[in-house]
Amino acid sequence: MKSLTEHLWFEVPQRRGFLNITSQVAELVRRSGVQEGLCLVNAMHITASVFINDDESGLHHDLEVWLETLAPQVRGGRDQGYWHNRTGEDNADAHLKRTVMGREVVVAITRGQLDFGPWEQIFYGEFDGLRKKRVLVKIIGE
Repeated sequence: MKSLTEHLWFEVPQRRGFLNITSQVAELVRRSGVQEGLCLVNAMHITASVFINDDESGLHHDLEVWLETLAPQVRGGRDQGYWHNRTGEDNADAHLKRTVMGREVVVAITRGQLDFGPWEQIFYGEFDGLRKKRVLVKIIGE
């Protein structure tokens, strides 16, 4: 059994954003030498996400609008019912968005490559940016 554990670091210069990290993960799979196995990609912060979807700008816009409708960002110091923000934080919406978008993905590795369906890509979703955060990539297999 082979394995590889690496951390990718991201610092999104806005509060929110989506980064396509597929090529970085694919390079780690190549480096691991695993031909048949699994690749776990996990956001290591409670206001960030890892998810799989299409790399299409209209979809990214739709995701942003949809998430903002579900959990609006607090503006102007009003807590808008977020009890978490009463502790001095202002990122309750980011925690909720992360919960909806998910913490991690697992992708099969077949013949040494990530085994995706059509159009699938891996994304890092940031919902409370402006600081450095990490993503764990854990690859295991033969």
